[in-house]
Amino acid sequence: MISKEDVLHAMKYVIEPDLKKDLVELDLVSNIEVNDKGVSFEVKVSNPAMHNKKRMEEACIHAIDRFFKNVGEVNVTISGMEKSSDRSPELRTVLPNIKNIIAVASGKGGVGKSTVASNVAVALVQKGFKVGFVDADIYGPSAPIMFNVQGEKPLPVEKDGKNMMAPVESYGVKILSIGFFTEPDQAVAWRGPMVSKALNQMFLEADWGSLDFLIIDMPPGTGDVHLSLVQTIPLTGAIIVTTPQDIALADAKRGVAMFGMDTINVKVLGLVENMAYFTPTELPDNKYYIFGQEGGKKLAEQMKVPLLAEIPLIQSIREASDAGRPASLQNDTISSKVFDSLCDNILKQIDLKKATAATE
Repeated sequence: MISKEDVLHAMKYVIEPDLKKDLVELDLVSNIEVNDKGVSFEVKVSNPAMHNKKRMEEACIHAIDRFFKNVGEVNVTISGMEKSSDRSPELRTVLPNIKNIIAVASGKGGVGKSTVASNVAVALVQKGFKVGFVDADIYGPSAPIMFNVQGEKPLPVEKDGKNMMAPVESYGVKILSIGFFTEPDQAVAWRGPMVSKALNQMFLEADWGSLDFLIIDMPPGTGDVHLSLVQTIPLTGAIIVTTPQDIALADAKRGVAMFGMDTINVKVLGLVENMAYFTPTELPDNKYYIFGQEGGKKLAEQMKVPLLAEIPLIQSIREASDAGRPASLQNDTISSKVFDSLCDNILKQIDLKKATAATE
């Protein structure tokens, strides 16, 4: 009778076709049972199509027969892995060297989504993480201004025999934006297929290296770009940015609902209420709720998602964005502290998501 260790030894010679590594290295073999009638075990595969599962079953049986004779009946159960965004990076076929991919979205424009996204990226770098940033707002790219890299161009590099782009770097963040390929006053009048192609190139034809986080500054709304991205990129989760007034909250609600659709099913890590209140410098204890009070908090409770931060309306945040030096860099200020706290809450939600997935 062969042992469980013998089965694992044989499976080292079976390669997962999409991931290009053996089944044991990827920890895809489980529930091994050996008795006098034969052996049975389970194997997970990246592509659960029927023909692929059949080929994997045949490869596993052949490996057992190759090393061991007269083992009896060999039963292999082949099943598909969880969706790409729920897998550990080494089990992904898309962007396997990036641990977490976070979409920062909003239901409408003008709520400070790009400001939040850029400051989150810089704040994560301040915490010691390796961070990339994709400006996916094709029609209104703002990353070149916010990171003070106007006029920069990604350089061509060769990686594993392929021609790729090297992202522009600023403040420790690796950045790609359609703004690097257009003139500042040039309108991007592209149809959906062109937009999808350009986005795919920024994600899949870039030499991102190894990253802890890739932050995506999404376009406002709930349109074609969002659907294309979630179908291509394994998102860890999404953050929805809103302001407190009712008209912004209504659109934010649609944004939360979009990511929760069965066809998308991306976890919303939480809401960020931007411009939550105004505190004058000369009256630091006063709060003026210019756009309404606790709208983000009430929406978060209604949608059953966390409220990650209430970011005050501070002139220095706007000035820092316009100057191309994100407010997160201003050490020990109200601005830097609120974005640092936001990042802490994002990290907590990611850990919670992983812990929940591990118990399911």
